[in-house]
Amino acid sequence: MLLKRQIQAPSRSPVARVLDSAGGIILGKENQIRLALACLLARGHLLIEDLPGVGKTTLAHVLAKSLGLQFQRIQFTSDMLPADIIGVAVYERESGGFRFYPGPIFAQVILADEVNRATPKTQSALLEAMNEGQVTVEKRTFLLPRPFMVIATQNPVEFQGTFPLPESQMDRFMMRIRLGYPSQADEKEILRAYSEEVIKDGLMPVLSADDVLALQEEAMRVRVDESLMEYIISIADATRRSDNLALGVSPRGTLFLQKAARAMAMVMGRDYCTPDDIKELAVPVLSHRVMVNARGGYGRRGIDAEDVVRDIVETVEVPV
Repeated sequence: MLLKRQIQAPSRSPVARVLDSAGGIILGKENQIRLALACLLARGHLLIEDLPGVGKTTLAHVLAKSLGLQFQRIQFTSDMLPADIIGVAVYERESGGFRFYPGPIFAQVILADEVNRATPKTQSALLEAMNEGQVTVEKRTFLLPRPFMVIATQNPVEFQGTFPLPESQMDRFMMRIRLGYPSQADEKEILRAYSEEVIKDGLMPVLSADDVLALQEEAMRVRVDESLMEYIISIADATRRSDNLALGVSPRGTLFLQKAARAMAMVMGRDYCTPDDIKELAVPVLSHRVMVNARGGYGRRGIDAEDVVRDIVETVEVPV
């Protein structure tokens, strides 16, 4: 999904420059780019669940390069070990001690490609990194660079040779999004001007890591009215009482929804949240945290769960 289309105007706000930069490469996916950027500014991690070839890897790479962040891609396979991600401590005879060699997790944006192809033991190597921003090797703790974000991908229709992510792992992701196929017009533009060299040579950073850290701090200061907090709690409570769900939203889910709403408000150029921010984010933030009730006639988790959450949001009274 690569196409160099426009150059950012220097007078634009930092967030707008990032949106322009990424939107000039990934065509027709402005909403998904906003969600990914809001997830990063909320200090969250992102799960992209979609078919091969729709631009999942491109989105991660473009976001990292536009923000001037160090990017590392990890291809998950069934024979991968935790040390292949975290790193390994090797005994050195000369010094008489162990020396730690960092793994690819020591970057600022990590693309965990096809994360469900690794075994649960290897998947769990991401838990401490995603939750604490650090890894532990041989009883020694190593801090990861900041900002830090994991963008994981998985194919929602191919399950042979895969290991479904457990609930504890899914709950670590702030959002789950889908990209979908491009429109016919956008796909025509892709065919006309496709170039793999755009990201490598043509896409220049519009921000730096320090700028991203400052934006993350600013996002946490966005105002959330008391009535909106009650609105978030009401949505979560409705998922816990729904006959269509066997598992409702956890308190971490309500916290993530508030943080994501703050970041989305800032992405949209506001210093306050609105009910629309919460309604827009309810599905990407909450749907992968619930489990549908098979007795209610719903299918497997991850597909119909979005419809259930969407229906619940429509039934909860919106604060004025």
